[in-house]
Amino acid sequence: MVNKDNLADMLNHIVNCKRVGKFTCNFSPANKLMLDLLEVMSKKGYIKEFKVSKEVKGNELEIMIGNLNYCKAIKPRFNVKSDGHDKFVRRFLPSRNLGILIVSTSKGLITHDEAIERRLGGKLIAFCY
Repeated sequence: MVNKDNLADMLNHIVNCKRVGKFTCNFSPANKLMLDLLEVMSKKGYIKEFKVSKEVKGNELEIMIGNLNYCKAIKPRFNVKSDGHDKFVRRFLPSRNLGILIVSTSKGLITHDEAIERRLGGKLIAFCY
């Protein structure tokens, strides 16, 4: 049985395109988790914009890369409590003020700063800076 993590593949594809010098990349297939993650990244300026074309089977994403240095999926998906975000910020981000952790909570995908403000815990999905 093959286990495939499309979210991790998409983030790796974005980083590889950035390293090569491309500022747009296409990825297929797309799902709701990817769209929510790209929405959070676009709010913070890491992604300029993204479009979903439904012409291709599996919905192809066209992503325009913004001010992004690095992003990666967090595996395994660690549980984080409402007061335990600082431990993972020190582990995954180069500085406390640089970058975001993306957390899946009961209120949807949000950054770790918003989760601290709302006093929410959840599962760590990805980080980017």
